[in-house]
Amino acid sequence: MGAIHEIVFDCAEPKTLAHFWAELLEGYSVRQPDLADAALSQALGLDPTEPTTIMVDGPGPSICFQNVEGQRPDNNRVHFDVQVDDRADAVEKLKQAGASVDRVLPTYTVMRDPEGNQFCLVDSRAAMAA
Repeated sequence: MGAIHEIVFDCAEPKTLAHFWAELLEGYSVRQPDLADAALSQALGLDPTEPTTIMVDGPGPSICFQNVEGQRPDNNRVHFDVQVDDRADAVEKLKQAGASVDRVLPTYTVMRDPEGNQFCLVDSRAAMAA
């Protein structure tokens, strides 16, 4: 149905954690922000020189470290982003398997597994281009 696209960490200090995990995991390195990242930060009213999301890339899934102010008790600190070709179909199949939908956004859906753990279904690049 899908493949792990990213492993996402909610954290207070994305830069610190990204460098820690890049050092620990063989073959991984911190992705350098590009102009698109800076433009997005600026559009969100954030300081483009201090990104709130840092990516670490390597031989397996990318790892995303995102700044979250405070920790909500209903959120996982770590979750999977699972890339699917047909998000609507995947949502229905997962609901039949016991998952539930938290919220639907333009390019991803936040869901919970049967025990309440959050994960996201994200559109594949092909689905986003269509």
